[in-house]
Amino acid sequence: MQTRVRKVAHVLERLGLAMAGAASGLFVAALVGTSHSVLTNQAFLLLMMIGGAVGFYLGIDTPPLTASSGGPADGTWVGKIDTPELLSAIGTFLAAFSAFACVGVIVLRHDPHLVWISMIMAGWVVGVSMQIVAGTIARLRR
Repeated sequence: MQTRVRKVAHVLERLGLAMAGAASGLFVAALVGTSHSVLTNQAFLLLMMIGGAVGFYLGIDTPPLTASSGGPADGTWVGKIDTPELLSAIGTFLAAFSAFACVGVIVLRHDPHLVWISMIMAGWVVGVSMQIVAGTIARLRR
């Protein structure tokens, strides 16, 4: 019974992360869409929200490297980097920082230069892509 409760709790946690990712994608899309008239449509908003949801669902909670796959218990792990964990950490930082910057710009009603908006968009896309890649790698090696 405890295992079933833990699994349900884990799924709820991951769904919450996916919703946070979708909300972050919505903020980035809202800022970018107000600056680029081509990107002011519902398809772009939906794409950004889905990308954020998938990235945060897969990338934030990556399974750790186990002893059977070269993890810490067999001694071969010392001094090596867990690539999915590093990608996930950097990707989460980039995506969250981009979303944070968007919220700040929206709330403070600033009108940043196109270069800044492009950097925010690039940070979001690269961050979410890194999360998706990290989550996929970590789940394939299990």
